[in-house]
Amino acid sequence: MNGKLILNKAYTNTFATTKMNIELKEISTFFETEYPLNKDGLRKLLSLFKVENIKKGTHILNAGTEEKHLRFLNKGVIREYYATSDKETNINFYTKPQFITDLYSFNADSKTKKQQETLSDTQLLSINKSAFRELLKEYDCGKSFIDLSFQQLLKQKELFEYNRITKTAEELYNELFIYRPNWLDKIPQYHIASYLNITPETLSRIRKRSS
Repeated sequence: MNGKLILNKAYTNTFATTKMNIELKEISTFFETEYPLNKDGLRKLLSLFKVENIKKGTHILNAGTEEKHLRFLNKGVIREYYATSDKETNINFYTKPQFITDLYSFNADSKTKKQQETLSDTQLLSINKSAFRELLKEYDCGKSFIDLSFQQLLKQKELFEYNRITKTAEELYNELFIYRPNWLDKIPQYHIASYLNITPETLSRIRKRSS
C-alpha cells in the first residue's frame, strides 16, 4: 500500500512539473529571443512566476492603484485603456505572449493611470515586485531586462503618438490590417474604433472601402 502511495505521489509531482514546464514555455522562448539572460538568472526568475487563470471581462489593472507584479501574458486577449467619467479610450491590445506590466508604475512605486481588462479567458504568469527586486540584487541581467524594456516602451510610445498625429484613421486601420491582423480577428470592432479614435460607424465605412 505504501508503495502505491509513493508511486502516486511521484506521478503527481512529475505531472505537476511537466504542466508547469509547458506553462513556462512561452516566457522561456520570449526571453531567449527578446531579452537573453544568463542561464542561472533565467532559471531563478522562471521559478518565481505563479500561474493565474482569469475569466473574460475581468479588470486586472485599475487606475489609481500601484502595479505590484511583473505580469506576462501566456494566452488570451487584453485591452489597455484610459478612462474618464464619460469615455474610455483604448491605447493598446495584447494578443500574444509578452509582458503587460505598467513598467513605470512598477519601477517607480507610483499609481498607474491605465486600466486593463481581459477580452477573453486569459492565463497570466506573475511575480511579486519584492521577489523580483531580491532577484535583481543577485543578478545584474534582471536590471538589464528592465532597462531594455523601458527603451522599447519609449520607442513604442513615441511611434504611437507620432502616428496618431500624422496619419488618418484610414491609414492607421490599413496599418493594422498589414501589421496587426490578429487584432482585427480577435478584438471587437468597437474596441478597434476606440483605439483609432473614431466611431464604430466610421470604422465600418473604412472597412468597406478597404475590402
